Amino acid sequence: MSALLSPAPTRDRAPLPSTGRAGRNLPAAIAVAAVLVALVLGSLMFNKVYFVALAAVAVCAALWELAAAFARKGIRLPLAPLWLGTIGIAITAWRVGAEAAFVAYAATAGACVLWCFMDEAEADTGTFVEAGAPDMPRTDVHDAVRRSRSASAAASVLAATYLPFLAGFAVLLAAQPQGVEKVILLIALPVANDTGGWLAGITMGRHPMARSVSPKKTWEGFIGSLVAAVGTGAGCMHLMDGPLWAGGALGACIVVVSTIGDLGESLLKRDLGLKDMGRLLPGHGGIMDRLDSILVAAPVVYVFSLLVH
Repeated sequence: MSALLSPAPTRDRAPLPSTGRAGRNLPAAIAVAAVLVALVLGSLMFNKVYFVALAAVAVCAALWELAAAFARKGIRLPLAPLWLGTIGIAITAWRVGAEAAFVAYAATAGACVLWCFMDEAEADTGTFVEAGAPDMPRTDVHDAVRRSRSASAAASVLAATYLPFLAGFAVLLAAQPQGVEKVILLIALPVANDTGGWLAGITMGRHPMARSVSPKKTWEGFIGSLVAAVGTGAGCMHLMDGPLWAGGALGACIVVVSTIGDLGESLLKRDLGLKDMGRLLPGHGGIMDRLDSILVAAPVVYVFSLLVH
């Protein structure tokens, strides 16, 4: 149980051998993508409750990956309250609504902060290292323990916001009328963004967008993402009997927020010294590496669904 709640630091292992200019193992990536799409579509078509459960499981697995990655820096994420909060946010978003889901998120963040500061709690005389000798003068070791708790508390709030809170918007979409179509739209737009950017990048990419953060991300790839996402958004809205211009505008917004999300995760991985957050998905990396674009897109699609009926 302790190993489950306190994963060992992620090792930056070599990825599967790439195939050609793809920069990844393309057969493995396609096979894994097909399985993931089948799982999501199957859960949506059979019963949306299964999609909610699938989303909660995926977020819990991603939190475990994030905890292992943060462990490289000596930061310990409180997985127990994070997992419990993930389930609570998913259930309240599905059964009650956005307001209750936000309350569940706030309770999760608060519980995580409390957990971090109660873990190895200080005695009246100072930190746990002083317990054996109350008259021991305070040293840098004591301050380091206090700083580690503050870092863990801040990281836990980031984790609660980035994963279960943003994933809650996907559950809110599923609970709406035409929920299946809206969730498919949520997934299709980031996929179009990633695929269009990847194809344009490997065939025409010449001008890096942010070389120091993500050397492979180019302006040509950004334009490819824009074309693919705008077209996908307009096509999905046509199938949903909605305005084409709205779908195109949503696609453009998703490209912007997904690019920001990708660059943000690239900065995090660079700081942690990792190429991928995990190795659970051959050809893709970790679950975090697949959820990043969808997570940042979820609140945008949710707000869009409220504005455009």
